[in-house]
Amino acid sequence: MFTKGKDTAQAAKPADPKAPAAPAKPTAPSGAAPVNKPKPAPSVLSSDLTITGNLVTTGDVQIEGTVEGDIRAHLLTVGESATVKGECVADDVIVNGRVVGCVRGLKVRLTASARVEGDIIHKTIAIESGAHFEGSVKRQDDPLTKTKS
Repeated sequence: MFTKGKDTAQAAKPADPKAPAAPAKPTAPSGAAPVNKPKPAPSVLSSDLTITGNLVTTGDVQIEGTVEGDIRAHLLTVGESATVKGECVADDVIVNGRVVGCVRGLKVRLTASARVEGDIIHKTIAIESGAHFEGSVKRQDDPLTKTKS
């Protein structure tokens, strides 16, 4: 199965001192972060899915079904057919569906199809014409951290 062939014989020969040296392969410094790290795809919870419990991720989440629990993410998108009963905390929150609970985000956007029952704590907010909202709106420089009022 294994035989000593031409490749093995050449590897055993000493290097020719007159031949130019092969260029060294560049190596990354130790401890350096990998370059071009691919961004993970967003997690999508389909419309036929119901989750009871909290969701925590550093990535992006798109909800199309029902979640009964708190959600923490980088980007949270609540789809038109979705219902979230719990606190939503994310850097960016886009609500197209229904949220019953507090919404906290650096950027919060309620589209025309949004239905929110609860307080919104934000750094920037956009509410499109046609959105339904019951609750209070409060601006904070750091809305992602809870503060006792």
